Amino acid sequence: MSSRLNHIEPFRVMDIVRTARAMSDVIHLEIGEPDLPPSPAVREALAANLDKMAYTNSLGLWELRVKIADYYQQHYHVSINPERVILTVGTSGAFLITYALLMSAGERLLLTDPAYPCYKNFAHILDIEPVFAKISAANNYQLQASDLATFDHIRALQISSPSNPTGTVYQPDILRDLIQTCQAQNTYFISDEIYHGLVYGKAAESLQTALHYSDEAIVINGFSKYFALPGLRLGFAILPESLMRHAEILMQNLYISAPTLSQYAALAAFDTDYLQGLRARYQSRRDYLYQALSPWFDLDAPSDGGFYIWANISRYQIDSERFCQILLEKAGVAITPGTDFSQHQARDYVRFAYTRPLDELKQAVKRIEQGLKNFESIS
Repeated sequence: MSSRLNHIEPFRVMDIVRTARAMSDVIHLEIGEPDLPPSPAVREALAANLDKMAYTNSLGLWELRVKIADYYQQHYHVSINPERVILTVGTSGAFLITYALLMSAGERLLLTDPAYPCYKNFAHILDIEPVFAKISAANNYQLQASDLATFDHIRALQISSPSNPTGTVYQPDILRDLIQTCQAQNTYFISDEIYHGLVYGKAAESLQTALHYSDEAIVINGFSKYFALPGLRLGFAILPESLMRHAEILMQNLYISAPTLSQYAALAAFDTDYLQGLRARYQSRRDYLYQALSPWFDLDAPSDGGFYIWANISRYQIDSERFCQILLEKAGVAITPGTDFSQHQARDYVRFAYTRPLDELKQAVKRIEQGLKNFESIS
């Protein structure tokens, strides 16, 4: 077995999922998967295109690449040549393609800690070295441009905004400074924007994409979160023109093309009025859960986007994995330990996903409150 696989850690949350699904009465706040359905137009598009069984172009269905470029023009006021858009097998495919394009074995990718755990695992698979910049409440969970000076020989920097697990949305000036610093240092800048659309702060939408600040920034996005199509496994990346031919060759070799039916279905997913309704429902859940949890946890991340709350449990003097186990066994509420996302904060944090209806969130809070009142006796 390749030694690089020794660096790849399992998702602890998947063990929680497996245990929770074997139990009879559990409220699932552990999974980052939308529970709300996509636009009805998506089902209609699937039904209408069931005869589309052939591969598409390796870069993706041209009509969908145009649709994505139009979407960025409409929502972000950035002009993108559709030829720069690639359709991938989920955002996972987009990350692997992008990392392989930008970095050789042994080169360094700078990530934040905490962050989505697959980033580092993708790097390990390609023999790229992930290095980590600690972010916390002290810097509002946003990497600062000045932090880059403490890291040598960084080939690429990647951030996510909104972030998984913290829900942080980067402030426009911080995002701009990071991109400009990367350009000055000849470092690639990668922005994971998969939770775009699910933003509840005040920043103008056009200022939230890295492409607003540089045409050379690399954006990764997809249809699994805001567009509510996780099972269609369809992502996309927007790349500089200089990388497109190499991207096409990689994609031809790795998976020929993204799923054809998924691409046709995604053409119908850009239902703005419907999607804004979904966003409003997630925001109402966020508003309720953030307030309801605040007496019981130290909530030092603002949760301005996505559908997560990052909660400090240090007052209970127990590590996050044990805390999640107790909450599942004794209260019937499944959440995710910080150890899936972080090293330096792993013991003291857990993540709540508000991907369940509001009535279930209210029931979960009642269970959590009762469990924590009796915490000493059950821990």
